[in-house]
Formats: sequence, C-alpha cells, structure tokens
Amino acid sequence: MTQPRRTTNPLDLVVLTRARLQEAVDEAVERGRITRGDAADLVADLIARGRAQADELLGPPLQAARRAAGRAPEPPSGGYDDLTAAQVIAQLDGMEDAELRRVREYERANANRKTVLGAVDRKLG
Repeated sequence: MTQPRRTTNPLDLVVLTRARLQEAVDEAVERGRITRGDAADLVADLIARGRAQADELLGPPLQAARRAAGRAPEPPSGGYDDLTAAQVIAQLDGMEDAELRRVREYERANANRKTVLGAVDRKLG
C-alpha cells in the first residue's frame, strides 16, 4: 500500500538564512549546549530539509531554474548518481583538491551523504 504524497503548505514555511542558522548553532556551541560536530551536522541536515521542501514545492521548474542560473552543480562524473557511498569513497583516492571540492559541492546539493562528505573533508585535510 502506497502512502499519499504529503505536500507542504507554503504558509507553514519559514525563511531562515544559512548565515542566521549558523549564527544560532555557533552560539549554542559557545554555551556548551552542543558540540561543534553535532552543530555542523545539524546545519547540514536543516539545509538539506529546506532544499527538499523547495524541491517538493517547485519540483522540476526549480531544478531547471538552478541549471539555467548556473547554480545546480553538475555530477563529478558520469554515473555518479548511481554510485553507493562506498563506491564514491573508493574513488576519492588520487583525486586533486579541485575534484574533491567538486564532489563535496555536488554531494551537499544532492544526496548529502554524511559518510561521503566526511571522507572528502578528511582528504582535503
């Protein structure tokens, strides 16, 4: 049995800039209420949720607009979207820093897999 598609009511949305969100979690870190790593994960998760809501509301027109504006990153390689996290991580060895940054940018904008992002960040040092 499939569940009905849940839609987001635009009146339930809140606009919060990434900078303001980062400022709020940085303050929580300074007060010792959350660790720096947990704060970074929280910001990444909230940004991903916001993108998912925007995609849900606007769907293909949003992606087309991002591509037209040059804001949608291209996949780092052909077939990237079909790779598992383990396969992506295995391909990171030997990549130049510019390639690693491209993988990170694309990963954040799409699947946002923490294991891949963590591996890329470790490689970038």
